[in-house]
Amino acid sequence: MKDRIGYCGLDCEKCDAYLATIRDDQALREKTAKLWAELNHAPILPEHINCEGCRADGVKTVYCDSMCSIRQCALKKGVVTCGACPNLEKCETVAMILNHNPTAAENLRE
Repeated sequence: MKDRIGYCGLDCEKCDAYLATIRDDQALREKTAKLWAELNHAPILPEHINCEGCRADGVKTVYCDSMCSIRQCALKKGVVTCGACPNLEKCETVAMILNHNPTAAENLRE
C-alpha cells in the first residue's frame, strides 16, 4: 500500500491540500480554501490548507487532524487503515467514502 493512502482509502497524493503543501503553492491553497469554505459553509482560510497526509507525521488540516471521525476511529483501534479493520464491511463511519469513491475501496483492499 502506498504511504499516502488515508485511513479511509482516499489517496492523499491527489488531495489539493497535500499538493499545495508539498509544492508550497499559495494559489492552490487559496483556490482550495475558497472551494472548501463554500462546500462546508465554514470559514476556511488559505493558511488552513496545509497537510502532509493523514497517516504521515507532520502537518495536517484541522479537519484531518482532529475532526475526521474515520481517522479518529482508526487511531483508536490501532489499524494501519480501515482495510485492516474487521468491521469494514458494515462500518457506517467509512461507508460514505467507500460508497462514493470506488478507488478508495480498492486502495483498502490492496
